Amino acid sequence: MSSIAIHAEGISKRYTIGAQQAHYKSLRDTIAQTAFAPLRLFTHANRDADNATSRTHIWALKDVSFDVAHGEVLGIIGHNGSGKSTLLKILSRITRPTEGQATLHGRVGCLLEVGTGFHQELTGRENIYLNGAILGMKHREIQRKFDEIVGFSEVEPFIDTPVKFYSSGMYLRLAFAVAAHLETEILLVDEVLAVGDIAFQKKCLGKMSEVADAGRTVIFISHNMAAVTQLCSRIIWLDHGKIRASGQPDQLTAEYSRRPIEEAQPIKLENAARTGSGKVRFSSIRAVDEKAQDCNVFGMGESLTLELEAYSPIITRLHISVIIEDFFGRHILHAVSQDDHFEPIPRNNLFHIRIIFPDLMLYPGDYNIAIACEYENEICDRIQNALSFHIEPRPVSGRLTPITTGKAVYFSPTKWSNIP
Repeated sequence: MSSIAIHAEGISKRYTIGAQQAHYKSLRDTIAQTAFAPLRLFTHANRDADNATSRTHIWALKDVSFDVAHGEVLGIIGHNGSGKSTLLKILSRITRPTEGQATLHGRVGCLLEVGTGFHQELTGRENIYLNGAILGMKHREIQRKFDEIVGFSEVEPFIDTPVKFYSSGMYLRLAFAVAAHLETEILLVDEVLAVGDIAFQKKCLGKMSEVADAGRTVIFISHNMAAVTQLCSRIIWLDHGKIRASGQPDQLTAEYSRRPIEEAQPIKLENAARTGSGKVRFSSIRAVDEKAQDCNVFGMGESLTLELEAYSPIITRLHISVIIEDFFGRHILHAVSQDDHFEPIPRNNLFHIRIIFPDLMLYPGDYNIAIACEYENEICDRIQNALSFHIEPRPVSGRLTPITTGKAVYFSPTKWSNIP
């Protein structure tokens, strides 16, 4: 048996923008077209010339080649429109490539979007057997896995209900359960876990780890860099339909997440999603480095400085809180002004506040900042996603090499010694 599970060679996919789809014609339409064909010959020639100039060809993929070994977990990252989903559709035989070919050795299961392959009129039970049959599995194989699939999906009370009545969350649970539990040698998973809640996402990631540990080949598309780093042994970075880089997850995700410092700028919060009474409103937030320059990329162990601006024509005293969260929304740090005995002082109805997080020992990755203010135990303004920043690997605590990844979020230097 070949050690290669997936071999992709020179895969390219071209789409035409502006091309009209042919519609179904009746017998009357066909007869009329035949009768008037000579009169339209000249008109069509001119129209075709005009249409040719108005159509634009784009290459969703261009000359993509790679191999995936049996038992390997490959992550594919890239911005929206980079060709990730198109690639998986080609690998799963949903779409034909314009050029090149892909060879897969083994039975393939795929989860490309919520409910792919489900029949709306069939029940959840019937769709499990239908999906298994499509994958080439025998009835007894599906029956052996049936209870496990239903238990994982948590839709047992509705298993005999047509799936057209399922919510998107129920759809996702059952679709993922079928794809992950049926015995396929290759599993293709697109960015669908974002539909589920946090608990279910963690459950799915845990199941994918089990699948990978069992020696099955997995291709995983996601914008969740933490999940990609945790699950994958290698990743491919697609950029405008081409492979930009391929390598180790920790190094490549750090490079992918990094944005040029010159792109960083103060964020206006006029249109931000917020809650609160509105007696105070945050108007802007910016992150700056140790040189007071706008920045959204910081090295591990560097100081992070935030500068907030808030407006209120009536409030002169308030408390500010700032929360740093990781990619999964877990609270990492919580700074509260009154805990540090700080009282914001307004000037011309504006509060200008600076908060410094010294020596921020966060592991490399993406983080989010939530801000809130309150007056006399009343929330005046709260913005959950006010600002995002990235921590990149840097040597810390006298180490010669940077710390690239960890199984936690916050790093603390430790002292090791042998006990005599």
